[in-house]
Amino acid sequence: MQKLKERWEISQSWQLLFPILGALLVLLSAYTIARRLLHLFTLNNSYWEWPFTLALSVLGYFIGLRFFLWCFKKLENKWVVSQKWEMIAIFIVFAITGSVAAKLAKPLMDMIGLQQASTNGWIYWPLRILIILPIYQILLVIFGWLFGQFKFFWAFEKKMLKRMGLGFLIK
Repeated sequence: MQKLKERWEISQSWQLLFPILGALLVLLSAYTIARRLLHLFTLNNSYWEWPFTLALSVLGYFIGLRFFLWCFKKLENKWVVSQKWEMIAIFIVFAITGSVAAKLAKPLMDMIGLQQASTNGWIYWPLRILIILPIYQILLVIFGWLFGQFKFFWAFEKKMLKRMGLGFLIK
């Protein structure tokens, strides 16, 4: 436990929440992907269902964990944070924000009368992305604040809006 605290620069016990939550979310993602693959290859409701799910979940977990640790190393000098555990919180915020924004886009598309089944894909998907974008921007700051990373995400948001040519919105 001490090694974990030293590696992620954890000084208070509540900060352990982020590495634990991060590991659980990687495991959940690996399990979800394994279950999707199971259905893709029609192995559900067979003898191989749970061994396949377990093996792929464990493999996916270790691949995901290695990938995120590699990302942390690459972004460590680029993103200014006071302690390393904050990197995990930032990654969690990005994951939650993207998922929630994507989930909220469908009901909003339905509300304006555009369903995927009745709208051409060349119209539907660009409009859906245009709807997701402002939702994502707002949620990013909200979830950043909830996870104690408001300062990072506010600076990130301002930089992103300037790059999109929308810097006038934040002046």
